[in-house]
Amino acid sequence: MISEEHTKYLIGNYAPPTIEIVRGLGTKLWDSDGKEYLDFASGIAVTNIGHGHPAWIDRVTEQSTVLAHASNLYSIPEQVRLAKRLVERIGPGKVLFCNSGAEANEAMIKLSRLVAHQSEEPERLEILVAENAFHGRTMGALSATASSKYRKGFEPLLPGFRFATFNQAESFRETVTELSRAIMLESIQGEGGIHTASDEFLRDIENLCAEKKLLLLLDEVQAGIGRTGEFLGFQASGIRPSAVAMAKGLGGGFPLGALWVSEEFAETFQPGSHGTTFGGSPLACSAANAVLDVLETENLIEKTREQGSYFQSKLEKLKTRFPSQVSEIRGRGLMLAIAMQNDPSPAIKAMREEGLLVVAAAGRALRLLPPLTVSRKELDEALVIIERVLSKS
Repeated sequence: MISEEHTKYLIGNYAPPTIEIVRGLGTKLWDSDGKEYLDFASGIAVTNIGHGHPAWIDRVTEQSTVLAHASNLYSIPEQVRLAKRLVERIGPGKVLFCNSGAEANEAMIKLSRLVAHQSEEPERLEILVAENAFHGRTMGALSATASSKYRKGFEPLLPGFRFATFNQAESFRETVTELSRAIMLESIQGEGGIHTASDEFLRDIENLCAEKKLLLLLDEVQAGIGRTGEFLGFQASGIRPSAVAMAKGLGGGFPLGALWVSEEFAETFQPGSHGTTFGGSPLACSAANAVLDVLETENLIEKTREQGSYFQSKLEKLKTRFPSQVSEIRGRGLMLAIAMQNDPSPAIKAMREEGLLVVAAAGRALRLLPPLTVSRKELDEALVIIERVLSKS
């Protein structure tokens, strides 16, 4: 039951909640009435190693007794260790830490601007971004988000962004001008409805960036940290970006964002050019190191490929059975969507009442984002609920 004090004291920028979550363990959540749910939302792709993982709890608990915060005025061992591990997974370069995906994308936009101003062509400031993309709610990240749903009421936004069609390299080529500096993309559009960039598209964009001397900026905030069956969503294509933004699953529930920058641009930020009070704290980085430990020791990335393939094949069969309700199954790994023929809200509500939590997205999509630790049995339980709801629609 939702407390009356919720609406009394909290600003109403979110839709009124229907349940009050008080506890989580593994793939399960419980509300204040004691009802159990299968969590196929994962805090919107955040709790990739599940709720209350013992290794994560032990590491965060231990670090909290030693040092929670010191600021970036000092070197922080946990931060250095985490940066090294990210560089080893992504490629030669350096890492900047922050607190969220929007901040990571904001830093990526600032990187592009700094590169321009430090070059012999400082007028080349424009960033090309995809229609239907979502990069965050801060003013810079919002300016890189085309949808009027998010932009309305906040104009004027930051100038210097041009929009092209996702998965159509020729559209980006036609949109490039003499003022273009970078292309910014999600490897899978999450909020936009789980639309996957094809490997061919990403490689074509990489070639376009090389030809036009553009930075290739990748937003891996939602598709990163193992969710797609790769550490980062773009890695299946084999491309080499200029910078990558990460967050969500990186901290396993503790707020943390990161920006990896390739060697070519790793010295762009200089002392005083960017900063954050809380980003990369000892506590946040210990949480992220624990997440990486679990990914490695439990082989979760490979398991995600296997589980995702199984889950997607079963969902495709449901699509065949219920063509009047389901138009398409989209995604990769355990970042999947059921694209509905009509408004998905009734189905989402019905699934919640049946004990399955899922997330809506643009384009009448119903997102399925279970923890990467999900068992085959739990996937089957979710499929039973989805089938039951579709059969009643």
